[in-house]
Amino acid sequence: MPLIRALAALKPLAVLLIPILLLGLLAGSALADPGRDPGQYFFHQTFGDFSEELETARDEGKTGILLMFEMDECPFCHRMKSRVLNQPEVQDFFREHFLIFPVDVEGDIEVVDFAGNPDTQKDFALKQFRVRATPVFAFFDLEGNLVARYTGATRDSEEFMLLGQYVVEGAYQETTFTKYKRAKRDAEQQAALSQ
Repeated sequence: MPLIRALAALKPLAVLLIPILLLGLLAGSALADPGRDPGQYFFHQTFGDFSEELETARDEGKTGILLMFEMDECPFCHRMKSRVLNQPEVQDFFREHFLIFPVDVEGDIEVVDFAGNPDTQKDFALKQFRVRATPVFAFFDLEGNLVARYTGATRDSEEFMLLGQYVVEGAYQETTFTKYKRAKRDAEQQAALSQ
């Protein structure tokens, strides 16, 4: 009986709080930027023949190919898609310079590797590139050579953009991505101090 009295006493308070909470949720969702669907605006469509995709990348004047090795239940993959890969500036930059394809590390779908050999997605990921954690962003030049690899989610879209610039500029030939980021940050700080 005391529990029923306590709940009855809270009823007027609940009547006041529920509309306030609902308004807060609606305002928060209106302020959130959903961006654009990465499936449509970041990734390209493919039949899984990466040797053919190399030819297409060359014909279109791209820097190379970007593969995102992922799996459905990966929270970091989901985070990248919902916070970084959905951003229009990220999508526009990467699509300008790369053909971009997802690869399911648990997938049984057949793909053709850069050399023209058939394989399943999971064997392609594990045996050829030793992908054991996701996401992995693997950048390939126009000959199908792996030139840069980043494992995990980036901190934000700014860091992911730096990763793309690192590859587009060819900085991977001379330095690591960590050193590249540090040099960019130092240059920005110097520019800010000189103003």
